[in-house]
Amino acid sequence: MNRPVVELRGLTRSFEQGGVRIDVLRGVDLTIAPGEIVALLGPSGSGKSTMLQAVGLLEGGFGGHIIISGTDASEVPSDERTRLRREHLGFVYQFHHLLPDFTAEENVVLPQLVAGTARGAAGVRARELLVSLGLEHRMTHRPSQLSGGEQQRVAVARALANRPQLVLADEPTGNLDEKTSDKVLAQFLELVRGEGSAALVATHNERLAAKMDRVVRLHEGLLE
Repeated sequence: MNRPVVELRGLTRSFEQGGVRIDVLRGVDLTIAPGEIVALLGPSGSGKSTMLQAVGLLEGGFGGHIIISGTDASEVPSDERTRLRREHLGFVYQFHHLLPDFTAEENVVLPQLVAGTARGAAGVRARELLVSLGLEHRMTHRPSQLSGGEQQRVAVARALANRPQLVLADEPTGNLDEKTSDKVLAQFLELVRGEGSAALVATHNERLAAKMDRVVRLHEGLLE
């Protein structure tokens, strides 16, 4: 049996607010298999983003275990967590966060250069991804010259540039109108499946969640 791309065991996260302890995650368990696309469903404020930040190794303060491709991130130093994040994970956010002074192609090339890919190979990979997302005529455009849907498709290409085993997407179409949202999500799912990556997609949209392989619901700090 293939090793899971991520395992969460008893994941917890608490905050202090006005002297009151707030338990956002209260012992979350989750396993995602290679190539599996999982919808993380819950209303705003339920802790979906907090959970994605934990899985993405983006901040500390979490209890329990986060196991990425067999390595327990809670038991390794920070430089090893950085390596896990760089080599195994990709990220798509509600807002695209593209670099404004760079073209669409350059935005997809840059994370590859950071990972040590040669410039020529990074360019080839960027162009392949952008073409697959229907952006072959927009590669030299900067974000300000792109529509919201186009910007988010560039962000999807960037997330997949380094061939991550797991893509974490936080309301990836939440800033788009319904028609554009459906189109971008369909392209996202097709590309992720084509790349053989797994994905954990946070959303509050039941209709979009139904398009994924499995739905888990975050309620009062636990998965249902």
